Amino acid sequence: MMAPDDELDWIDWLRLSLVPGVGNETARKLLAAFGLPKHILCAELSALQLHVPTRIAQAIVSSTLQHEDAAIVKQIEATQLWLQQPGNFLLTLADARYPSALLNIPDPPLMLYVKGRLDLLLAPSIAVVGSRNATAQGVQNAENFSEHLSQAGLTVSSGLAAGIDAAAHQGALRGAASTIAVIGTGADIVYPARNRKLAHQIAEQGCIVSEYALATPAIASNFPRRNRIISGLAEAVLVIEAAAQSGSLITAR
Repeated sequence: MMAPDDELDWIDWLRLSLVPGVGNETARKLLAAFGLPKHILCAELSALQLHVPTRIAQAIVSSTLQHEDAAIVKQIEATQLWLQQPGNFLLTLADARYPSALLNIPDPPLMLYVKGRLDLLLAPSIAVVGSRNATAQGVQNAENFSEHLSQAGLTVSSGLAAGIDAAAHQGALRGAASTIAVIGTGADIVYPARNRKLAHQIAEQGCIVSEYALATPAIASNFPRRNRIISGLAEAVLVIEAAAQSGSLITAR
């Protein structure tokens, strides 16, 4: 959970992430110029325009003037309640606990919502990914490989999807190094619903990670993006049964 002294800090990060048009790349550009989000949110329009297009600069200024925007207030309140639950964390790029491996990828997430064991984000890990429509042999291979890898001290990261991903998590949970599930929804949503029991087990024994704000639903474009986090955390990627144009091969590449 966040310490009280960090409260305003994470709220500023959240506010910045909710500004229309401010994605990870724009946010990093602004952070490089102004430092912390609180300085960005307090900056003059003319200063912001030196670094981002006028429409984005205007959106930042407007968001600062509209602190009582109902959607932003609702998101902050929901996040505060979520952080009060044991085992829930919100890491920003400026947080010392942010996994160093992700700082080396081209597009590190601005924030990470983490549910479970933070220590696993710094542990040696391997990604095990593959088809949602896996064969029985593929599922068995994923479970066996992941169990042995976990027993050997490698935390297994995957995407909590049906098929190979779910089998990888299940196998890894039987080993000492456990598993990390990187999801493409808000950290308060389990998708697909059939993996609800597995997700709860991972939250207790492993770690669930999302870059998306709470209540973010399952949007198709979010799942290829989350693959960069799966591969970014891992020192290697093992693909078990995947189509030529699949997200699993995107992760491997």
